[in-house]
Amino acid sequence: MAASPVMPLCHKISLQGLGKVFGAGAKQTAVLEDVSLEVAENEFVTVVGASGCGKSTLLRIIAGLETLTSGAVLLNGQPISGPGPERGMVFQDYSLYPWLSVMENVRFCRQLKIHRERSNSAREVHAAIGRSYALLELMGLLERKDAYPNQLSGGMRQRVAIARALMPKPQVLLMDEPFGALDAQTREVMHDLILHLFNRERSTILFVTHDVEEAIYLGHRVVVMAPHPGRIDSIHVVPLPAARHADMKLTPEFLALKKTILQRIHTTSGVYTDQDVLQRLTEIESFTH
Repeated sequence: MAASPVMPLCHKISLQGLGKVFGAGAKQTAVLEDVSLEVAENEFVTVVGASGCGKSTLLRIIAGLETLTSGAVLLNGQPISGPGPERGMVFQDYSLYPWLSVMENVRFCRQLKIHRERSNSAREVHAAIGRSYALLELMGLLERKDAYPNQLSGGMRQRVAIARALMPKPQVLLMDEPFGALDAQTREVMHDLILHLFNRERSTILFVTHDVEEAIYLGHRVVVMAPHPGRIDSIHVVPLPAARHADMKLTPEFLALKKTILQRIHTTSGVYTDQDVLQRLTEIESFTH
């Protein structure tokens, strides 16, 4: 099996000793500590780890939705100081506006830009309209452009959210467990869709998930985070070719990497497997009787 393509040396995202503390005084809690990571341009990096390891907080800091306590976050070598159109964010809960139609949701950020700047040429407006139609067609939702979020399935709503995030052609796409609430069959469809979009749009993607199999299937590299406080435990290069298909999940390379990553999560977080829990319960029952 061919190895993954070599990533370009240009660093799109640079995390340098990143730290985040919530609260103050005796109630102060360190959520992230000394997180350093370089993400290359056009690289797809996935992040896994047990609950409480700061995965979502890390993504929100890169998006500019949370401030950092220490360290630095650089995009194209420049510090991030807040949200920006060069970064698109997709949340787990879709975050669509229920009073707007599918098309209006997709164009929402674009409409804000038009109202703020009032300097868009007719050509720019025409291009934006064309892009919104193209994105909905790509998502298989063009026929539902006038529908409202409550008239869509979960998978459809997530596709709308992704189209909205892609509308301004972001350099970086940040995805926070976007498929976590979907059923297994819909998730498989979304995996193929996001890989197709990645190859088409050539964005840099940072993708947080709790699903190790999903992380390996989608990513060029998998970052494993450990909790208390959140930090990077290990980084694993995925030994798969750029073109992915579901059968790869059964290959020895895939299964070996999955086992390694699961072991790191269990070791660093104290998360037990079902077998571990059953064994402990058996031992406790034996002792009490």
